[in-house]
Amino acid sequence: MSIKSDRWIRQMSEQHGMIEPYAAGQVRHDANNEKLISYGVSSYGYDVRCAREFKVFTNVYSAIIDPKNFDEKSFVDIESDVCIIPPNSFALARTVEFFRIPRNVLTICLGKSTYARCGIIVNVTPLEPEWEGHVTLEFSNTTNLPAKIYAGEGVAQMLFFESDEVCETSYKDRGGKYQGQRGVTLPKA
Repeated sequence: MSIKSDRWIRQMSEQHGMIEPYAAGQVRHDANNEKLISYGVSSYGYDVRCAREFKVFTNVYSAIIDPKNFDEKSFVDIESDVCIIPPNSFALARTVEFFRIPRNVLTICLGKSTYARCGIIVNVTPLEPEWEGHVTLEFSNTTNLPAKIYAGEGVAQMLFFESDEVCETSYKDRGGKYQGQRGVTLPKA
């Protein structure tokens, strides 16, 4: 199993639609030349952007977090260019990019250092072979201060690992419950 390069990521995205939309280089400035947290292809990965849809944890209704019976009242929906995550709290978002993972590839996501150095942890479970959809991003604010997340800018890096053999059963074959997800997707039992 080996990590895939910028050349492979570009080819898979441009010819096979693995990442849509796809940025062919590191984008560091917007159309007005304002500085951005970078996104796009890098040497051995792809930095994804956060969309404008956020779900921020709240305890307004004293809900209990139960992954088998999730109560949507645990979140407040926000649509904005920025999201403020309260101290020691949590938010969900999604990528701008839609992914189609090849059958012989496993994709791992790591947070960007810009956010990590601010105490913001980005968690994403692996993107399994033949999974497709918008990636739901989990942000944890580990600090005792409010934290800001920027929509339309880089938040995490995807790393692609190609196996030396094709799996017997892919995520699509299993009928995975998060297959084809669009938007911010809450837990499903």
